Amino acid sequence: MDLEIKKDLASNWFKTLQDAFCDNVCKLERNKYQFKSKTWRRNLKKDEGGGEYRILQNGKVFEKVGVNFSKVYGKFPKQFQKKIPGAQKDPRFWASGISVVMHMKNPLIPAMHFNTRYICTTQNWFGGGMDVTPSKIDKTEKKEFHKILKNMCNRHDKNYYKKYKKWCDEYFYLFHRKEPRGIGGIFFDYKKDNFEKDFKFVRDVGTTFQLIFNKIIKKKIKKKWTNKDKEQQYIKRGRYAEFNLLYDRGTKFGLQTGGNVEGILMSLPPLAKWK
Repeated sequence: MDLEIKKDLASNWFKTLQDAFCDNVCKLERNKYQFKSKTWRRNLKKDEGGGEYRILQNGKVFEKVGVNFSKVYGKFPKQFQKKIPGAQKDPRFWASGISVVMHMKNPLIPAMHFNTRYICTTQNWFGGGMDVTPSKIDKTEKKEFHKILKNMCNRHDKNYYKKYKKWCDEYFYLFHRKEPRGIGGIFFDYKKDNFEKDFKFVRDVGTTFQLIFNKIIKKKIKKKWTNKDKEQQYIKRGRYAEFNLLYDRGTKFGLQTGGNVEGILMSLPPLAKWK
Protein backbone atom coordinates (compact mmCIF):
# COMPACT_ATOMS: atom_id res chain seq x y z
CA MET A 1 0.00 0.00 0.00
CA ASP A 2 1.26 3.47 -0.88
CA LEU A 3 2.59 5.41 2.11
CA GLU A 4 0.45 8.47 1.34
CA ILE A 5 -2.66 6.29 1.45
CA LYS A 6 -1.57 4.90 4.83
CA LYS A 7 -1.11 8.43 6.14
CA ASP A 8 -4.56 9.45 4.92
CA LEU A 9 -6.21 6.38 6.41
CA ALA A 10 -4.57 6.92 9.79
CA SER A 11 -5.14 10.69 10.06
CA ASN A 12 -8.74 10.45 8.80
CA TRP A 13 -9.45 7.80 11.45
CA PHE A 14 -7.99 9.94 14.23
CA LYS A 15 -10.09 12.93 13.10
CA THR A 16 -13.24 10.79 12.93
CA LEU A 17 -12.52 9.49 16.41
CA GLN A 18 -12.14 13.06 17.72
CA ASP A 19 -15.62 13.88 16.43
CA ALA A 20 -17.09 10.67 17.87
CA PHE A 21 -15.57 11.20 21.33
CA CYS A 22 -16.69 14.83 21.50
CA ASP A 23 -20.25 13.97 20.43
CA ASN A 24 -20.30 11.22 23.08
CA VAL A 25 -19.05 13.55 25.83
CA CYS A 26 -21.68 16.16 24.96
CA LYS A 27 -24.41 13.50 25.17
CA LEU A 28 -23.14 12.47 28.62
CA GLU A 29 -23.45 16.17 29.54
CA ARG A 30 -27.01 16.10 28.11
CA ASN A 31 -25.83 18.63 25.50
CA LYS A 32 -25.87 21.41 28.13
CA TYR A 33 -22.11 21.96 27.83
CA GLN A 34 -20.09 22.25 24.64
CA PHE A 35 -16.46 22.02 23.61
CA LYS A 36 -14.43 25.09 22.80
CA SER A 37 -12.35 24.43 19.70
CA LYS A 38 -9.08 25.94 18.61
CA THR A 39 -7.12 25.16 15.45
CA TRP A 40 -3.39 25.74 15.29
CA ARG A 41 -0.52 25.58 12.82
CA ARG A 42 2.91 24.16 13.57
CA ASN A 43 4.76 26.82 11.59
CA LEU A 44 3.16 30.14 10.70
CA LYS A 45 5.70 30.88 7.95
CA LYS A 46 5.41 27.63 6.00
CA ASP A 47 3.05 24.67 5.74
CA GLU A 48 4.02 22.09 8.36
CA GLY A 49 0.53 21.00 9.31
CA GLY A 50 -1.21 21.59 12.61
CA GLY A 51 -4.29 20.39 14.37
CA GLU A 52 -7.32 21.10 16.50
CA TYR A 53 -7.74 20.78 20.21
CA ARG A 54 -11.10 20.85 21.92
CA ILE A 55 -11.69 21.54 25.60
CA LEU A 56 -14.85 21.18 27.68
CA GLN A 57 -14.66 22.51 31.24
CA ASN A 58 -16.87 22.78 34.32
CA GLY A 59 -19.56 20.40 33.13
CA LYS A 60 -21.80 18.35 35.40
CA VAL A 61 -19.85 15.17 34.58
CA PHE A 62 -16.48 16.39 33.32
CA GLU A 63 -14.48 18.97 35.22
CA LYS A 64 -12.16 19.07 32.23
CA VAL A 65 -11.91 16.93 29.11
CA GLY A 66 -9.55 17.58 26.22
CA VAL A 67 -9.60 15.89 22.82
CA ASN A 68 -6.63 16.81 20.63
CA PHE A 69 -6.06 15.93 16.96
CA SER A 70 -2.84 16.71 15.13
CA LYS A 71 -1.24 16.15 11.75
CA VAL A 72 2.22 17.67 11.47
CA TYR A 73 5.35 17.33 9.36
CA GLY A 74 8.76 18.87 9.03
CA LYS A 75 12.26 18.10 10.29
CA PHE A 76 13.33 16.93 13.72
CA PRO A 77 15.76 19.20 15.59
CA LYS A 78 19.30 17.74 15.66
CA GLN A 79 19.19 16.93 19.38
CA PHE A 80 16.03 14.89 18.80
CA GLN A 81 17.07 12.88 15.73
CA LYS A 82 19.06 10.22 17.59
CA LYS A 83 16.07 9.38 19.79
CA ILE A 84 13.63 8.66 16.95
CA PRO A 85 13.85 5.48 14.85
CA GLY A 86 14.74 6.28 11.24
CA ALA A 87 15.44 9.98 11.88
CA GLN A 88 19.22 9.70 11.88
CA LYS A 89 19.26 8.84 8.17
CA ASP A 90 16.77 11.56 7.30
CA PRO A 91 15.40 14.14 9.78
CA ARG A 92 12.12 14.61 7.93
CA PHE A 93 8.99 13.29 9.63
CA TRP A 94 5.21 13.11 9.40
CA ALA A 95 3.02 12.41 12.41
CA SER A 96 -0.69 12.29 13.15
CA GLY A 97 -2.57 11.31 16.28
CA ILE A 98 -5.35 11.82 18.77
CA SER A 99 -5.01 12.24 22.51
CA VAL A 100 -7.75 12.36 25.14
CA VAL A 101 -7.62 13.20 28.84
CA MET A 102 -10.69 13.17 31.09
CA HIS A 103 -10.73 14.72 34.57
CA MET A 104 -14.03 14.03 36.29
CA LYS A 105 -16.13 16.16 38.64
CA ASN A 106 -17.16 13.14 40.72
CA PRO A 107 -13.94 12.00 42.49
CA LEU A 108 -15.20 8.41 42.58
CA ILE A 109 -14.89 8.32 38.76
CA PRO A 110 -11.25 7.91 37.70
CA ALA A 111 -9.30 10.15 35.36
CA MET A 112 -8.90 8.47 31.97
CA HIS A 113 -6.32 8.85 29.25
CA PHE A 114 -6.11 7.56 25.67
CA ASN A 115 -3.95 8.23 22.64
CA THR A 116 -3.03 6.65 19.34
CA ARG A 117 -0.65 7.95 16.69
CA TYR A 118 1.05 7.09 13.40
CA ILE A 119 4.58 8.38 12.83
CA CYS A 120 6.61 8.25 9.63
CA THR A 121 10.35 8.80 9.22
CA THR A 122 12.39 6.41 7.10
CA GLN A 123 10.44 3.94 9.24
CA ASN A 124 6.68 4.01 9.93
CA TRP A 125 4.87 2.85 13.06
CA PHE A 126 1.83 3.09 15.32
CA GLY A 127 1.89 3.81 19.02
CA GLY A 128 -0.57 4.56 21.78
CA GLY A 129 -2.62 3.07 24.56
CA MET A 130 -4.91 3.93 27.45
CA ASP A 131 -4.79 3.98 31.22
CA VAL A 132 -7.07 4.76 34.15
CA THR A 133 -6.12 6.76 37.25
CA PRO A 134 -8.55 6.54 40.17
CA SER A 135 -8.10 8.55 43.35
CA LYS A 136 -9.96 5.81 45.22
CA ILE A 137 -9.21 2.21 44.27
CA ASP A 138 -12.16 0.09 43.16
CA LYS A 139 -11.01 -3.52 42.78
CA THR A 140 -14.10 -4.56 40.82
CA GLU A 141 -13.67 -1.69 38.38
CA LYS A 142 -9.99 -2.54 37.91
CA LYS A 143 -10.82 -6.19 37.22
CA GLU A 144 -13.53 -5.32 34.68
CA PHE A 145 -11.31 -2.74 32.96
CA HIS A 146 -8.47 -5.21 32.45
CA LYS A 147 -10.87 -7.97 31.37
CA ILE A 148 -12.20 -5.75 28.57
CA LEU A 149 -8.65 -4.85 27.51
CA LYS A 150 -7.55 -8.49 27.52
CA ASN A 151 -10.52 -9.57 25.40
CA MET A 152 -9.84 -6.74 22.95
CA CYS A 153 -6.14 -7.63 22.67
CA ASN A 154 -6.93 -11.33 22.24
CA ARG A 155 -9.01 -10.55 19.16
CA HIS A 156 -5.75 -9.56 17.47
CA ASP A 157 -2.96 -11.52 19.15
CA LYS A 158 -2.90 -13.64 22.32
CA ASN A 159 0.44 -12.09 23.31
CA TYR A 160 -0.62 -8.45 23.11
CA TYR A 161 -2.29 -8.04 26.49
CA LYS A 162 0.51 -9.39 28.65
CA LYS A 163 3.13 -7.49 26.65
CA TYR A 164 1.30 -4.15 26.48
CA LYS A 165 0.03 -4.29 30.06
CA LYS A 166 3.62 -4.76 31.28
CA TRP A 167 4.77 -1.90 29.06
CA CYS A 168 2.04 0.33 30.51
CA ASP A 169 2.92 -0.59 34.12
CA GLU A 170 6.56 0.24 33.50
CA TYR A 171 5.85 3.43 31.56
CA PHE A 172 3.21 5.05 33.79
CA TYR A 173 5.35 4.92 36.90
CA LEU A 174 6.55 7.82 39.05
CA PHE A 175 10.12 6.85 39.83
CA HIS A 176 10.72 9.73 42.21
CA ARG A 177 7.77 8.57 44.34
CA LYS A 178 8.17 4.84 43.68
CA GLU A 179 4.49 4.43 42.85
CA PRO A 180 2.35 3.71 39.75
CA ARG A 181 0.27 6.53 38.28
CA GLY A 182 -2.93 4.50 38.35
CA ILE A 183 -4.30 0.99 37.79
CA GLY A 184 -2.55 0.53 34.47
CA GLY A 185 -3.95 -0.30 31.06
CA ILE A 186 -2.05 -0.97 27.85
CA PHE A 187 0.77 0.90 26.13
CA PHE A 188 2.54 0.13 22.85
CA ASP A 189 4.97 1.85 20.52
CA TYR A 190 7.03 1.23 17.35
CA LYS A 191 4.30 -1.10 16.06
CA LYS A 192 5.24 -1.75 12.46
CA ASP A 193 4.60 -5.46 11.78
CA ASN A 194 1.92 -5.11 9.13
CA PHE A 195 -0.01 -1.92 8.37
CA GLU A 196 -3.43 -3.50 7.85
CA LYS A 197 -3.16 -5.68 10.93
CA ASP A 198 -1.73 -2.89 13.07
CA PHE A 199 -4.28 -0.33 11.88
CA LYS A 200 -7.12 -2.74 12.65
CA PHE A 201 -5.76 -3.10 16.19
CA VAL A 202 -5.37 0.68 16.61
CA ARG A 203 -8.98 1.23 15.52
CA ASP A 204 -10.14 -1.38 18.03
CA VAL A 205 -8.17 0.37 20.79
CA GLY A 206 -10.07 3.58 19.98
CA THR A 207 -13.56 2.07 19.96
CA THR A 208 -12.77 0.04 23.09
CA PHE A 209 -11.75 3.20 24.95
CA GLN A 210 -15.13 4.69 24.05
CA LEU A 211 -16.87 1.60 25.40
CA ILE A 212 -14.80 1.74 28.60
CA PHE A 213 -15.29 5.39 29.47
CA ASN A 214 -19.06 5.10 28.94
CA LYS A 215 -19.23 1.99 31.10
CA ILE A 216 -17.22 3.51 33.97
CA ILE A 217 -18.99 6.90 33.93
CA LYS A 218 -22.53 5.57 33.68
CA LYS A 219 -21.93 3.13 36.53
CA LYS A 220 -20.71 5.81 38.95
CA ILE A 221 -22.24 9.07 37.78
CA LYS A 222 -24.90 9.14 40.52
CA LYS A 223 -22.70 7.93 43.37
CA LYS A 224 -22.47 10.32 46.32
CA TRP A 225 -19.07 11.66 47.29
CA THR A 226 -17.63 13.65 50.19
CA ASN A 227 -15.22 16.58 50.59
CA LYS A 228 -12.64 14.05 51.76
CA ASP A 229 -13.04 12.18 48.45
CA LYS A 230 -12.52 15.47 46.57
CA GLU A 231 -9.37 16.32 48.55
CA GLN A 232 -8.01 12.86 47.76
CA GLN A 233 -8.72 13.48 44.08
CA TYR A 234 -6.80 16.78 44.16
CA ILE A 235 -3.74 15.05 45.66
CA LYS A 236 -3.88 12.30 43.03
CA ARG A 237 -4.14 14.94 40.32
CA GLY A 238 -0.88 16.38 41.62
CA ARG A 239 0.75 13.03 40.94
CA TYR A 240 -0.83 13.04 37.47
CA ALA A 241 0.67 16.45 36.71
CA GLU A 242 4.09 15.33 37.96
CA PHE A 243 4.14 12.38 35.58
CA ASN A 244 3.04 14.38 32.54
CA LEU A 245 5.61 17.11 33.11
CA LEU A 246 8.53 14.89 34.13
CA TYR A 247 8.20 11.66 32.15
CA ASP A 248 5.55 11.70 29.44
CA ARG A 249 7.12 11.14 26.01
CA GLY A 250 4.15 12.63 24.17
CA THR A 251 4.56 15.89 26.06
CA LYS A 252 8.28 15.99 25.31
CA PHE A 253 7.73 15.05 21.65
CA GLY A 254 5.13 17.77 21.16
CA LEU A 255 7.12 20.52 22.85
CA GLN A 256 10.37 19.63 21.11
CA THR A 257 8.81 19.43 17.63
CA GLY A 258 7.04 22.79 17.70
CA GLY A 259 3.60 21.55 18.68
CA ASN A 260 0.88 23.71 20.18
CA VAL A 261 1.73 24.29 23.84
CA GLU A 262 -1.88 24.72 25.03
CA GLY A 263 -2.93 21.54 23.24
CA ILE A 264 0.02 19.57 24.61
CA LEU A 265 -0.58 20.71 28.19
CA MET A 266 -4.34 20.13 28.02
CA SER A 267 -3.69 16.88 29.89
CA LEU A 268 -3.02 18.80 33.10
CA PRO A 269 -5.91 18.82 35.59
CA PRO A 270 -7.84 22.05 36.22
CA LEU A 271 -7.14 21.92 39.98
CA ALA A 272 -4.54 19.92 41.89
CA LYS A 273 -2.99 19.95 45.34
CA TRP A 274 0.23 18.91 47.02
CA LYS A 275 0.52 18.16 50.72
